[in-house]
Amino acid sequence: MSSMLIDDPKYSWLKDLGLGPTNKGVFYGAWDGTGEEVTSFCPANNQPIAKVTQASPADYEKAVVAAKEAWETWTEVTAPQRGEILRQMGEALRQKKTLLGKLESLEMGKILPEGEGEVQEYIDIIDYAVGLSRMFAGHVFPSERKGHMLLEQWNPLGLVGVITAFNFPVAVYGWNSSIAMACGNCVLWKGAPTTPLVSVAVTKILETVLKANNIPPAVCSLVQGGADIGTLMAKDERINLVSFTGSTPVGKKVSLMVQERFGKFLLELGGNNAIIVNEDADLDMVVRAGVFACAGTAGQRCTTTRRLVLHEKVHDQVVAGLVKAYKQLRVGDPLDDGTLYGPLHSQQGVDQYFAALEEAKAQGGKIECGGKKIDRPGNYVEPTIITGLKHDAPIVLKETFVPIVYAVKFSNIDEAFKINNEVKQGLSSSLFTKDMNAVFRWMGPKGSDCGIVNVNIPTNGAEIGGAFGGEKQTGGGRESGSDAWKQYMRRSTCTINYSAELPLAQGIKFE
Repeated sequence: MSSMLIDDPKYSWLKDLGLGPTNKGVFYGAWDGTGEEVTSFCPANNQPIAKVTQASPADYEKAVVAAKEAWETWTEVTAPQRGEILRQMGEALRQKKTLLGKLESLEMGKILPEGEGEVQEYIDIIDYAVGLSRMFAGHVFPSERKGHMLLEQWNPLGLVGVITAFNFPVAVYGWNSSIAMACGNCVLWKGAPTTPLVSVAVTKILETVLKANNIPPAVCSLVQGGADIGTLMAKDERINLVSFTGSTPVGKKVSLMVQERFGKFLLELGGNNAIIVNEDADLDMVVRAGVFACAGTAGQRCTTTRRLVLHEKVHDQVVAGLVKAYKQLRVGDPLDDGTLYGPLHSQQGVDQYFAALEEAKAQGGKIECGGKKIDRPGNYVEPTIITGLKHDAPIVLKETFVPIVYAVKFSNIDEAFKINNEVKQGLSSSLFTKDMNAVFRWMGPKGSDCGIVNVNIPTNGAEIGGAFGGEKQTGGGRESGSDAWKQYMRRSTCTINYSAELPLAQGIKFE
């Protein structure tokens, strides 16, 4: 019997994505890789899938040089023409959507509908970028000087480095690369070390489209690797913007290294997200939203609900409803039809889960359901609800990237808003209520301090049309829609004198 899943006939579809038992994890127009060889494992059974050779420092250097050279060509392509190439990439992804979704379920561990949904999100943001390629807009301002034109000009930064995390190995790269490329940038991608096959498969699809259009394939370069490669990117002055998605502690280190060279960075970090349930809320809707928000993706979204802030009059009813719903979750292989709850991505996640349980119990928490490892191969743990803790208990204030949610009580809506805002991160938040006064206060300056402020929907599942990101220790960056494209460009204010005179601003005379 083969030692790797890719050699098992059941997984022969992996080869349709251009993958083999051993794969090169570096691409800069040619496939390369002379660094450490790593094995990718399936979280559902901890079996090896295939191997990938990561980047060495020398490989990284080749990739940066090639990407910078490719930019000389790419930036000469008009924005609408860049949009057309992106459109073709979207079509290529559509053709491989099912296969890529299966790969993501196999390698990351999320259920198949979520895996395919993430590929769809990449396709959606490409559609957005195609439209954006014909709509980049600056401003024309009235000049105080006769015969002068005052305007803004937006130009691409050059090379954008994208460092992505294991939990969204397709979509986050899509958010960044699609908009960055529409703006005229080249992209250097370092995918998560534990999802290298997804990175390789996606890059192979993009490579095909670029070559078909006679565009240097290094426009979409790849350097799989660990912290050593990430450090090189953060410190490299040739990389004009570093977009980092990951934990707050690592994001802080990355930002300091980039700031040391006065570079630009875009951070998408953690989120200790809360759902507030007011006494007038539709509790059936709350329970349905809460199951997805708390247990979806096995609690491994940056927008996962980690705190349920429940009005004291409905606390017990909401908890009881969620406990009942949790017990009905269909646990299984992420690739199987009907599975709603899969494994954690790694053993590290399992360890963090049990460490958090011990902390919560030591601080007075009561496990209402869950709290155990599921008896099956792989990294499966029970989704867990904990009550009895104070809203400011240390474990409640700490984000843990596992399927544990803490239910706490409040007595009035102002108290609930303060509880929402007392954590260090500020990514996503949601209020369930029918009180319109509360809704607009929630959206206002004394309401939620998060980048995502929802009403009567979960904290997770953002659409691509709005800017995605958060405040405080979430990092302040914005990706995806709205005017997030501005982070991938530099702005120049241009004053053009088309007269025969030379008046100075503010009426200054210098004669």
